[in-house]
Amino acid sequence: MAASSSLLKLNASSSSWIGQQSFNQRSGSSCRLPSSTRRVNVIRAGSYTDELLKTAKTIASPGRGILAIDESNATCGKRLASIGLDNTEANRQAYRQLLLTTPGLGDYISGAILFEETLYQSTTDGKKMVDCLREQNIVPGIKVDKGLVPLPGSNDESWCQGLDGLASRSAEYYKQGARFAKWRTVVSIPCGPSALAVKEAAWGLARYAAISQDNGLVPIVEPEILLDGDHPIERTLEVAERVWAEVFYYLAENNVVFEGILLKPSMVTPGAEHKEKSSPDTIAKYTLKMLKRRVPPAVPGIMFLSGGQSEVEATLNLNAMNQSPNPWHVSFSYARALQNTVLKTWQGRPENVDAAQKALLIRAKANSLAQLGKYSAAGESEEAKKGMFVKGYTY
Repeated sequence: MAASSSLLKLNASSSSWIGQQSFNQRSGSSCRLPSSTRRVNVIRAGSYTDELLKTAKTIASPGRGILAIDESNATCGKRLASIGLDNTEANRQAYRQLLLTTPGLGDYISGAILFEETLYQSTTDGKKMVDCLREQNIVPGIKVDKGLVPLPGSNDESWCQGLDGLASRSAEYYKQGARFAKWRTVVSIPCGPSALAVKEAAWGLARYAAISQDNGLVPIVEPEILLDGDHPIERTLEVAERVWAEVFYYLAENNVVFEGILLKPSMVTPGAEHKEKSSPDTIAKYTLKMLKRRVPPAVPGIMFLSGGQSEVEATLNLNAMNQSPNPWHVSFSYARALQNTVLKTWQGRPENVDAAQKALLIRAKANSLAQLGKYSAAGESEEAKKGMFVKGYTY
């Protein structure tokens, strides 16, 4: 199916760089267009619109969330090294095959974010990985960013690269079976964050989202506010509100269809090195406060990242956020918080595959119950309670 060029019609001002006219107008500059020539951005439906909405609704379905296995080959290698395995394509294939062929996974998982290698990979039996997912009604997704690099002119902060060639890559990913995309950028509280870093993160996410929708992929919008730091939860709330305000401003400027996106926010927590930990109820209170202030109800799904929380912490916090109705589907998009026990159970041994898949189902079911607000931590293992925070973590 050819990529649509009509889904999102961007006017000249929306493709201007963020430091120019549109931002100056918002900040109260006297540089304004006469009322007779002022433009109003109108979102016009294109050939992918119905499919985007259907995909987003499928992923944001009751009791289900996202399994994130989009780690780069280098990061996957670190995971494999933790159990004594070499970072080879065969070992990466074996691990990802274990995850994606778990019987019954589709009862709790609605989408799986893949790294490019996995999108084009097959199992050892010759079946495409994407077909393994489709058979369980799991939507295949794809990581499309090209990673973080230093942001010149900032306070030792980063920006996310990958816009060059994104349209053509997205069209190819769609042909291969992907139906949603992920772009992860980060914001660091100990580094400020600077106005430059926040604007760069928001603008990059908005351009990526527009390009993804134009090629049939539902974009996951992910400005991760890192856990690094010793700041209180109130500071995290302040930064999160600032970041999401900027993100939605530029999403609107780029005519992104809000009904055809998903969000992947950090939970609002204290910094990992703060002297006091917050309870799940407190984290839910601050996180939902931020979301209700910043996220339009048109957005179908909020799929939280775990960000280095323990498996149990991530599940308890999600459960606390689902104790009363929300304007959006509030669920999970976890990597380490779904995989940690699985990896340690597997140990790279074929005879442990069944046990490892059962471990994955236990974690997936726990988070499914949390999405429904029905989870209890009774009976959880000590391993599942261990934190996984890594300072300056990169994918």
